[in-house]
Amino acid sequence: MDKLFTIGFTKKTAEEFFSKLKQASVRCLIDIRLNNSSQLAGFTKKPDLEYFLMEIGKIRYVHLPQFCPTNEIMDGYKERRLTWQEYEKKFLALMAERQVENTVSRESLNFGCLLCSEDKPDRCHRSLVGRYLSARLGNLEIIHL
Repeated sequence: MDKLFTIGFTKKTAEEFFSKLKQASVRCLIDIRLNNSSQLAGFTKKPDLEYFLMEIGKIRYVHLPQFCPTNEIMDGYKERRLTWQEYEKKFLALMAERQVENTVSRESLNFGCLLCSEDKPDRCHRSLVGRYLSARLGNLEIIHL
């Protein structure tokens, strides 16, 4: 069975973040954030993160915006116009419409790690992406770091 990890950077130091990735033997970090260049991203801004991953752990970086929610869906949830259940339904419908399972290689997913900002996976789209891919592709164990 292939392993797909997920991680959020919020409430983690750079040391904690990169140590978790190295300890899990992550080979490819898959950035699924809508905005990966914000000042709020700290050490995980795209150019910095790409450099650190390669230097610290020889980990490839890829940004896959097809795994991101739309601004409309994200804002609806953040502004409390959508419940988590409504957000989940809309987001999973978007994944199906985009047929995201056909846009990423199985090789990238095995020992890959989905990156988002939320510190916990329970109310984060990275857990939805992991579940969606596992259901569509099979033989994919989702592990939250």
